[in-house]
Amino acid sequence: MISYNTKDWFTFIFKIHKADTFRQLFPLMVSIGGYAGCVAFLELEYFQLAEDHNLKNIPIMHSMLGFVISLLLVFRTNTAYDRWWEGRKQWGALVNNSRNLAVKLSALLSNKQDRILFKKAIPHFAQALSLHLKNEKISQELFEEFNINIENKKHKPNQIIKLMVKKIQELRSENKLTDENILFINPELTSFLDICGACERIKNTPIPFSYSVFLKKFIFFYVMTLPFGYVFSLGYYTIPVVMFIFYVLASLELIAEEIEEPFGNDQNDLPTDKIAENIRKNIEEIL
Repeated sequence: MISYNTKDWFTFIFKIHKADTFRQLFPLMVSIGGYAGCVAFLELEYFQLAEDHNLKNIPIMHSMLGFVISLLLVFRTNTAYDRWWEGRKQWGALVNNSRNLAVKLSALLSNKQDRILFKKAIPHFAQALSLHLKNEKISQELFEEFNINIENKKHKPNQIIKLMVKKIQELRSENKLTDENILFINPELTSFLDICGACERIKNTPIPFSYSVFLKKFIFFYVMTLPFGYVFSLGYYTIPVVMFIFYVLASLELIAEEIEEPFGNDQNDLPTDKIAENIRKNIEEIL
């Protein structure tokens, strides 16, 4: 995720970041500008349409459809941001629950040797979950110190939770933990897989295909018809105006596409690797 100073306006305005939508849309903007220029030339220089021609009424259609497209884009961006923020809340909950579990285990387990497994396993879960959500390969080396073979396991985070639950049951059988102690730490332990499931739900449930396709087509045909109406009032100034309108509308769609799946490696995705590293530092300090 990009770190920036929210109060630095001038840097935002005049600096084009590699994640900026302007950089991504520039080739399309040039194409749209060329298209608008061709339409303007044909209408103004070649066809020389009459003043009362029906094409002059096209801006009325644009004003009506502009309201509709604005509502669609607001819904689109809000839905995408809700998914991004829900992912951030889930990882925030993982940080808090990891700390809470470590604090409780630190108080309940007097033997330092008994705490070693949890000191390693809790941060390993966050790291494995980050890789799991990004569809990156989780190496066997991450599990070697636990003597777990994950080569044939599809869901690696499950194996770490399974290991911790097994260790807690061993401590219970050795009378190092009581039933009340297990009930005391159970909410944090079970929350790990709840958080994992919530993140998987966000990742595996994209915006409905038909809705996304319709919005893209709507923006495309809306922009393609703009030169036909505005050329009579703006002349060749239609070219930069159409390019700017396309930039605004397409940018909103691009931003929504990027943030609706917050667990990838894009510039504006959640810094899950950094969060997992912070969890490791916290747990090592507590345990």
